[in-house]
Amino acid sequence: MSFPLLTATAALPALGAVATAAVPAAQRTAAKWLALVVSLATLALAAVVLVRFDPDGARYQLTESHPWIADFGVRYEVGVDGIAVALIALTALLIPFIVLAGWHDADPLETGSRRWRPTQGFFALILAVEAMVIISFAATDVFVFYIFFEAMLIPMYFLIGGFGDRAHEHGEETAATQRSYAAVKFLLYNLVGGLIMLAAVIGLYVVAGNFSLQEIAEARANGSLHMATSTERWLFLGFFFAFAVKAPLWPLHTWLPNAMQESTAPVAVLITAVVDKVGTFAMLRFCLQLFPEASKWATPVILVLALISIVYGALLAVGQRDIKRLVAYASISHFGFIVLGIFAMTSQGQSGATLYMVNHGISTAALMLVAGFLISRRGSRLIADYGGVQKVAPVLAGTFLIGGLATLSLPGLAPFVSEFLVLVGTFTRYPAVGIIATFGIVLAALYTLVLYQRTMTGPVKPEVSAMPDLRARELVVVAPLIVMLIFLGVYPKPVTDIVNPAVKQTMSDVQKKDPKPEVEAAK
Repeated sequence: MSFPLLTATAALPALGAVATAAVPAAQRTAAKWLALVVSLATLALAAVVLVRFDPDGARYQLTESHPWIADFGVRYEVGVDGIAVALIALTALLIPFIVLAGWHDADPLETGSRRWRPTQGFFALILAVEAMVIISFAATDVFVFYIFFEAMLIPMYFLIGGFGDRAHEHGEETAATQRSYAAVKFLLYNLVGGLIMLAAVIGLYVVAGNFSLQEIAEARANGSLHMATSTERWLFLGFFFAFAVKAPLWPLHTWLPNAMQESTAPVAVLITAVVDKVGTFAMLRFCLQLFPEASKWATPVILVLALISIVYGALLAVGQRDIKRLVAYASISHFGFIVLGIFAMTSQGQSGATLYMVNHGISTAALMLVAGFLISRRGSRLIADYGGVQKVAPVLAGTFLIGGLATLSLPGLAPFVSEFLVLVGTFTRYPAVGIIATFGIVLAALYTLVLYQRTMTGPVKPEVSAMPDLRARELVVVAPLIVMLIFLGVYPKPVTDIVNPAVKQTMSDVQKKDPKPEVEAAK
């Protein structure tokens, strides 16, 4: 029996979460170091997964299958394709930076404060989320996926509601109320989506007789499993609704700005750069593979929703007064691009969407973490409270600028390649949709550059005149992210080589081929 590498990669942070939570209350620093060491060890295992994965090999690799609930046909089955490998690597890569960036976010305040923070719990919850996200990316049993898809809501609820941002313009009681509201809204939205998906999961079992993704997809492909058109469409809608909430896609997006605004910056990164990727990933893995005809049937409506997300999210980002809400609405716009690429049903679009998931995770982490360092210094999230920061903290301002330029997909930085592929893939099949989507790029330039101008340039405000520049720990967090943004912007081939074979197989599942050019190249 081969070593269960995928299980080990998910189990390590889960065990680390238990160990971190068990550290004595007085040993806060030891809990932090334990969480960091576990996250780095998980990254090492994820690197082994990446190295052992053969892009030209079988579709699902490093597979494991064990009986679990035999009476209901549930098996513990995991396996990864190129898309899952890339996203597991992204998750494992970001968690150490999240841990380092949040090093002091859960430290207790002054003695007797009502906002005493259990440091061990904070880092244990982060590791628990990492474990659940990794197993969600690896699960090839629909029921196993559903369990962890829902279970990750619990630690996220406590991270949002129990460890909110300390920079708040209102009093403690108001801040606590708003944190609770954001956490409950996050939980309710995702629980409703999960309950609808549960009904669809049960319906899928009634139709297929098992929960195995590979078996069901293979039976659908060879014609041995037939679904009535109406049945397939209802099941597709049940799955897609849950994934659209998680992503999030307009109009199911309203929980995200509240959650990111009230969270600490590292938790905000965990939400939008890690957890939300499960939604868009699941659209590729489950919606397209299990319900190919229904996916094509729903494509026109989904493309419209994606377009609205792109433009609406960008427009609201332009008008934001709060730095974190601006990044949240920018992310809604970016998720619109990802969904657009998935349902353009072209290899360029889906490759771009997968690459976009990776690049958005890195760029959002860079921008939000630097923004978090900025906010912690000034004690305010309001854009109007800043000005002239580049004169007193040039390194902080420079890294903030690079993160912002990546967000607007500047050529030479990683998101440009993925956004370009999404637009090319969309334009070849839906020219009008591709043209409208480009409007989101113009708006991205507007909200990003205006944010930088209002916070970093101009006269130095008295409140920021003594602001320190990035410290060593903060540079360790930001510098690698900046390097990756530049590297993948210049040379994205390492990622595209991994994901492209999986994209071709997904295109085959929905029986779609890339449109031929209308004008042939001159010979």
